[in-house]
Amino acid sequence: MPVVVVESPAKAKTINKYLGPDYTVLASYGHVRDLPPKDGSVDPEHEFAMKWEVGNDSRKHVKAIADALKDDNALILATDPDREGEAISWHLQEALTKRRSIKKDTAVSRVTFNAITKDAVTEAMQHPREVDMPLVEAYLARRALDYLVGFNLSPVLWRKLPGAKSAGRVQSVCLRLIVEREMEIEAFKPVEYWSVKALFETPRSQTFEARLVTLAGKKLEKHDLANATQAELAVQAMTSRALSVTSVEAKPAARNPSAPFMTSTLQQEASRKFGMGARHAMQVAQRLYEAGYITYMRTDGIDMAPEAVADARNAISDRYGAEYVPTSPRMYKNKAKNAQEAHECIRPTDMSRDAKALKVTDDDQRKLYDLIWKRTIACQMAAARLERTTVEIGSDDGQVGLRATGQVVLFDGFMRVYEEGRDDVADDDEKRLPQIMQGDPAHFAKSSLRDQFAKATTDSAERPGKEAILSENEAVLALQHHTQPPPRYTEATLVKRMEELGIGRPSTYASIVTTIQDREYVRKDKNRLIPEEKGRIVTIFLLNFFRQYVGYEFTANLEEQLDDVSAGDRDYKDLLGKFWRDFSAAIGETSELRISEVLDKLDEVLAPQLYPPREDGSDPRICPKCGVGQLHLKTSRTGGFVGCGNYPECTYTRPIAGDGAEGDERLLGEDGGDEIWLKSGRFGPYVQRGEPTPENKKPPRASLPRGWNKDDMDLSKALTLLSLPRQIGEHPEGGMITSNFGRFGPYLMHQLPEEAKPVYANLKDPNDVFEIGMNRAVELLAEKRANPGRRGQAAAKPLRELGEHPDGGAIQVLDGRYGPYVKWQKINATLPKNINPEDVTLEMAVELANEKAAKKGGRKKAAPKKKASTKKAVS
Repeated sequence: MPVVVVESPAKAKTINKYLGPDYTVLASYGHVRDLPPKDGSVDPEHEFAMKWEVGNDSRKHVKAIADALKDDNALILATDPDREGEAISWHLQEALTKRRSIKKDTAVSRVTFNAITKDAVTEAMQHPREVDMPLVEAYLARRALDYLVGFNLSPVLWRKLPGAKSAGRVQSVCLRLIVEREMEIEAFKPVEYWSVKALFETPRSQTFEARLVTLAGKKLEKHDLANATQAELAVQAMTSRALSVTSVEAKPAARNPSAPFMTSTLQQEASRKFGMGARHAMQVAQRLYEAGYITYMRTDGIDMAPEAVADARNAISDRYGAEYVPTSPRMYKNKAKNAQEAHECIRPTDMSRDAKALKVTDDDQRKLYDLIWKRTIACQMAAARLERTTVEIGSDDGQVGLRATGQVVLFDGFMRVYEEGRDDVADDDEKRLPQIMQGDPAHFAKSSLRDQFAKATTDSAERPGKEAILSENEAVLALQHHTQPPPRYTEATLVKRMEELGIGRPSTYASIVTTIQDREYVRKDKNRLIPEEKGRIVTIFLLNFFRQYVGYEFTANLEEQLDDVSAGDRDYKDLLGKFWRDFSAAIGETSELRISEVLDKLDEVLAPQLYPPREDGSDPRICPKCGVGQLHLKTSRTGGFVGCGNYPECTYTRPIAGDGAEGDERLLGEDGGDEIWLKSGRFGPYVQRGEPTPENKKPPRASLPRGWNKDDMDLSKALTLLSLPRQIGEHPEGGMITSNFGRFGPYLMHQLPEEAKPVYANLKDPNDVFEIGMNRAVELLAEKRANPGRRGQAAAKPLRELGEHPDGGAIQVLDGRYGPYVKWQKINATLPKNINPEDVTLEMAVELANEKAAKKGGRKKAAPKKKASTKKAVS
């Protein structure tokens, strides 16, 4: 039986079902070889020779394939149809040849299929080929570049910027985008402007809104009404004149559907509509692909196979009627520049199967499939037909003009199935207008805009202190606005921007965005990406000392050169040689730099952000605490901060940006000869007794509990916090009961004389830390001891028993302190938040356990599936 090798066991299972007993289908579990993380793995002195090593976890998989080849001297490499898949096939062939499992007479062939269906697999097996070496060389070039940049640049960061973890060829450019956007936001100065709108009523008592577009006979630009006085004059000008409808223009319009998904657009839409991170979206899509439900999910292509187009048109006709099928099929131009990623779009393998017919229990898989199915069906549907109406209203003297716009959907077309999400609020006015006739008088409505007035003047996080002016007849409303800074990136908008700049490729987007968060250079808050201080420092350092290598154009040009390699139009060693000559010289220039020189340079560049002008006009670099020392940029293991140059006499510090960046350190008073300070740190505001000294390097401090406002802090409250832990009293059975705040909130602690470890009981109300009495404390501790749960001696009861792991051992779902998790032997893998314990399948649990085992490393029984797929996502 010929031996067929694919990446994953799930894929192997599906393909084995199609090929039958005449083939042996095995999984490589992703990449089987990699560059060892040590010096010399890529040797620039010997034509960039690369030393590959079979991973410990991969040896048993290579051995299984080698053993199977003893029984049949034919190997079919059926890994994924992209550069990474081609590389895995090449690695397997090389590793098996080195083991002498592939002999001179061994038949080795390569097959690819864009979808795991019976027809696609059968067709692929009839058209074998050899491993595509240009694709492999493009992989080798990328891998060598990533190694040379990471292995040579990261140590520079470690030496010059304590706390920095790594730099990467693409990750550092991606980080630059986020940091520069944050600096734009911080430098942004809002500009006030006003808009005016009116509510009119037709002769048939129907109302509609119009906005002021002409004032004093001139076209009104967006920011022309600069203050409340000008807005009030505009309101008076409108209400003091007779107005009429000067024109009504209705124009037909059409809206065409979006192209089918490729990798980047799928990641963007999954983020917009479901809040899925790029990495999670690709993991879900991978499972759908391996189950045979969708085509390959890493692609730059947006074209669709002719048979798939025909199937989509048939499905549209059957479900929605012939009027929803356009006269001719829609064709979408493929944007891919290189052959290796010029695949089909991401689409369902069976157009007649919607999400309801899908045999999956995972909610994310169902949602993502529904998204892909709807987008694919919609892309072949008829255009939506609209009628857009513009109504112009003016005064007889031409001094005042207003405009109302709206639209009517005459035929919904593709919109019946799907509309693409938006990253920002649309400006289009899509309200439907009533029947309005040219020449009609434009009377102000008897109904009021008071509700909108009240809403506009309500303070909120989105509209702090927004003002409004309501006319006497309550039909004209002027609203205050302020120009807004550019929004922080979401994962969706970041991927979109990277794609626009030509940075990275579809297979790398998810891993890059994940890496900069794992390195703690960036954090995600409310789905927005915010740079941490160490991310800022790393970016500014690279921009000043390695500017070329974090340049957008340079990185994009390098991507194009790598695409040329994959197309066979460029020699990859020439590319590496040219890059290395300049890059190694840049590394050498920084080797002699002292940390103080680096910090001085960064201090100079960051000065506008670090030392903004003060209201009193004093020198922004003079320490606000001692009034003598100069402020300087400093670094620590956790990142950068601003500190007084008069240390250790003065211990003033503050963050680079964010809470506390303005230096709002406040002296609350004195107690027992110690100054009590309110400060702001990396993890928020805290109170501190005294300042660090050589004898007392870590003075007592306490973070403000959740719900405590730093502006309300006084000496009494600070002393209350600094007095913790609070001793409540002796337990009747012995031992002191104490209360305190911990990482997970307020709690009680007590240890009986015979207990090996203390018992902790959570408190719901933070005030209980200071107020709870003895009786209640004893009661809560008794309840905790009676029901120890996960932290006590009694083992947690499994929520579900799923069966046996392929490598042996039962797999269970349990409920833990941090939520439900999968347990296999000594491996505990937390369930993703969007997965319910009752929806977990054995296959899903095995994958989660394997992923956790691979991360821990060295587990003999842990199959390294997830580790391999993670490497697969990096090019």
